[in-house]
Amino acid sequence: MPLNLLLARWQFGVTTVFHFFFVPLTIGLSLLIAVLETLYVRRGEEAYRTLAQFFGKLFLVNFALGVVTGILQEFQFGMNWSDYSRFVGDVFGAPLAVEALLAFFMESTFLGVWIFGWEKISKSLHAASMWLVAVGTLISAFWILTANSFMQEPVGYALRGGRAEMVNFFALLGNPQLWVEFPHTVFGAYATAGFFVAGVSAYQILRRHHPDLFLRSLKLGVGFAAAFSLLVVVMGHAQAVHLVSAQPMKMAASEALWKDSPSPAPWTLLAIPDSANQRNYLEIKIPYALSLLAYGRLSGSVPGIEALQAQEAARYGPGDYVPPVGVTFWTFRIMVLAGLLMLILGLYGAVLLWRKRDLAVRPRYLRLLVWAIALPYVANATGWLMTEIGRQPWVVTGLLKTADAVSPTVTGLDVGLSLVLFTLLYSLMAAADLRLTLKYVRLGLESREPEEAPEVGVQPTVGL
Repeated sequence: MPLNLLLARWQFGVTTVFHFFFVPLTIGLSLLIAVLETLYVRRGEEAYRTLAQFFGKLFLVNFALGVVTGILQEFQFGMNWSDYSRFVGDVFGAPLAVEALLAFFMESTFLGVWIFGWEKISKSLHAASMWLVAVGTLISAFWILTANSFMQEPVGYALRGGRAEMVNFFALLGNPQLWVEFPHTVFGAYATAGFFVAGVSAYQILRRHHPDLFLRSLKLGVGFAAAFSLLVVVMGHAQAVHLVSAQPMKMAASEALWKDSPSPAPWTLLAIPDSANQRNYLEIKIPYALSLLAYGRLSGSVPGIEALQAQEAARYGPGDYVPPVGVTFWTFRIMVLAGLLMLILGLYGAVLLWRKRDLAVRPRYLRLLVWAIALPYVANATGWLMTEIGRQPWVVTGLLKTADAVSPTVTGLDVGLSLVLFTLLYSLMAAADLRLTLKYVRLGLESREPEEAPEVGVQPTVGL
């Protein structure tokens, strides 16, 4: 692999993973804060305003870093991936323009209203401003995923002069990949915010820091975590079913399935893939599970890498059309494991709430929630890696290979220097974000102005 291609891929991967640490949390927190402030408006209880302001501060820290880290992504298209930009520019222009001109300005405008509008506009209008921020994040995610879905499953285009030109805008909006990818991503973002709020609230309760107040946000966070973790699993299954027909090589690579499976197909729980010899070691399989995952039924054979490679070579010409199997296989399993742990923890808390059990006197569960803040981040990062790496060698499936998309005049030295610089810069920003987040979490409500300190009742003792 040419050095400039290798380093350009690493740079885009590193910067995008950093960016994706902040985006899901801000998408989810915007909705959760809107719910908190709506409860304040409807019930008139200052506790919900206090919680909205507290989590709003954490939202703003992550929103700022999400914006800063996202700016570089589009610059990379033109600098490191100029041939890619030429090829998809006509298709990507409309979705990305709408995202920038409508969604981003909408988010920024109403976020400004929310930040500076306390005591200056009515409570209802102030709450509505955060709802509009939440809607703006959804619109932004929709248009970005519209572009990404085209890379996964191209639709609505015609090839002219060596470029993909959009001929049907509504085909982009109706892309089947979009309608499994978009809800899966957004539900994951809401689950991320649910675990973040639940974990931060659990931490405050364990510290005996206004536990009666943070019990309210704990319940809301657990409710989000349970509901949206379940929806993530449902949409993840729908996306897997779609992959079998739309991107069968990605599905085969995620299962390290070298030859066509029998029917019914077992799911490989664990294995050590050996790409050189096209075999697996130490396999642990679950009968029927792959057929269920791929087709939603207990029968059906799944095509393997060997047969799919032959089909791809016959269709597109000689070449290696197999993605990195080991990475695809393990990122998929790490994502699934993190998602299942999220589902178990969320549903357990939801059952306790349904039975009207007091979560504040369950220190073991509270400690688990604090550590569980990391689970959605693991699931989000590995899910993205599996989605993008599993598509290789294509940057646009069936149309443009990654090797043909890189800028031909950019040298490995150029990309290498910028890779080191951006990795260092992004690491510093991530460290700053983590430090600020931890600072405000540890300060708790003491980070507010003294006159804003909430009036809370007698703090119950939490058995630790």
